Amino acid sequence: MRTGRLGFALTIGAATAIVAHIQPTLGQGEPIKFGAVVSVTGVGAGLGVNERYGLQLAEKTINAKGGFKGRPIRIIIEDDTSSPDTAVTKVNDLIFDQKVITVFGGSLLGPSVAIGGITDSANIPQLTFTGLGPAVELKRKCVFHMLPPHELNARGFSNMPVRLEPRGSAWLHDTGYGNVVMREINNVSGDYKDIQIISPEKYEMAATDATAQAAKIRAINPDAIFVIGTTATPFRAIRQLQMKQPIVAVNGASSYEVLNAMGSIVANDIVFPEFIVNEDPLPNQKEFVETFRKEMNGGRAKNFEAAAWDAVHVAMRALDKAGPEAGGDKLCAAMREPYAGVMASYDFSAGDMSGIKLSSFVFSKLVNGQYTRTPFRINK
Repeated sequence: MRTGRLGFALTIGAATAIVAHIQPTLGQGEPIKFGAVVSVTGVGAGLGVNERYGLQLAEKTINAKGGFKGRPIRIIIEDDTSSPDTAVTKVNDLIFDQKVITVFGGSLLGPSVAIGGITDSANIPQLTFTGLGPAVELKRKCVFHMLPPHELNARGFSNMPVRLEPRGSAWLHDTGYGNVVMREINNVSGDYKDIQIISPEKYEMAATDATAQAAKIRAINPDAIFVIGTTATPFRAIRQLQMKQPIVAVNGASSYEVLNAMGSIVANDIVFPEFIVNEDPLPNQKEFVETFRKEMNGGRAKNFEAAAWDAVHVAMRALDKAGPEAGGDKLCAAMREPYAGVMASYDFSAGDMSGIKLSSFVFSKLVNGQYTRTPFRINK
């Protein structure tokens, strides 16, 4: 584990403005406490571990510049084990016993929605690492999303830079997140006439084998295979059955943890609509990527590390505007505006509580275990 190995570094570009009133030394008061509930273990660990790294890096760099007006910040990070029930237990402790003023997380849709039921009733801001999910989240006006809504994920998927012939595309998705995105893909499919959805197959979210489902896809010999899941399981099944078609996959599967679990032979000819490519970041992302590399002993940053970094700095900007004693209503109001982040440009006043645009997607291609940012962008 890389926990505890972070050094101290200056915050980067956009973050500097957020901590503009910081004093040079710490120790002037008790720490300002934030809480985080992420999936460090369980099926969501490929997301939560990386979010934890982003949170830790943000905490270290902010405190290195003096914290908030001389007061250090402290992010108390809890593991929900990818379970909504555990997430509820953890967030209750953070809010009512630890007295945190903002909650980051969860990593998966189920825990995130469960956490939101607590933060909403307690009037505590929540910055979650999922996109807008079930309708109940629309009623929660202080739950902000650091990832795009699932309709936008579906549209990012549907704008993929993969040429399809008349045979169409096959779809393989998990029974959790994959079900949600697949529903949205069906909803927007009328806008993308070139995509024929054939043979959708699903596997259990925690499954370690999807060979039976992949075999059904092999039988129809599609032009491309779309995978909606966040583990290496479906990719291994496809390539082990010697299917050579290009794969288009969601950004949740583009982490280096999932890549390592795939293996270099499996990790080939896969396209991801995502937001940050460590090997070739956009100009506004380069300083963050370099900071992460230095402070994480050569670590490589991608979407979820950047989302966590952005979340902490959104909270810091709200503190700068409202103050740490302002209470939930004022902190939420201070967050409810545009923010130019590392991962994406947000507008937390938007109806989906993220404001991420389709044009924020970049597309990477995984070839022989290496990511390359493609020139393809969505201009609408």
